[in-house]
Amino acid sequence: NWFHNCNIPPGVNPEAYQWFHTVDTDRSGFINLKELKQALVNSNWSAFNDETCLMMINMFDKSRSGRMDLFSFSALWEFMQRWRALFQQYDRDRSGCISGTELQQALAQMGYNLSPQFSQTLVQRYTLQGGRPGIQLDRFIQVCTQLQTMTQVFREKDTSMTGNIRLNYEDFLSGAVTRLM
Repeated sequence: NWFHNCNIPPGVNPEAYQWFHTVDTDRSGFINLKELKQALVNSNWSAFNDETCLMMINMFDKSRSGRMDLFSFSALWEFMQRWRALFQQYDRDRSGCISGTELQQALAQMGYNLSPQFSQTLVQRYTLQGGRPGIQLDRFIQVCTQLQTMTQVFREKDTSMTGNIRLNYEDFLSGAVTRLM
């Protein structure tokens, strides 16, 4: 195994390196949506949803080819570790789901001053049909990342930092489309 680790390029996490080679089932040197989906699981071993996987590929795929090389995958891996740690920190009952209250606490720690009602709305929107109320890791990552993106769009427009902006409809759509799709 030591010999195998000698091939790890600088800046690539060793665990991510091993995981990449396990997940790259077609041995193309890239990871596509299908391979990523098979690699990522929630705590109940259900696969991550397509939307979250696609969002993460779009975030880390610098070449816009719809797939990730080893370096992009290593960056994604680090990103995932941070989100998983935060998720586990707030999933206090270890249910594998975060409740509205737990989400509210996580968002507050991230610096979002949002109402408990808003957190409940997010949880209701992303709770699995017929499941107990709460969001799994994949949706947690999706929600938090989209919140960060939308906050960035808002801050760019809120130059006087009042917490209020005026947007016309097309500006609003442009901000959403360029960052979320």
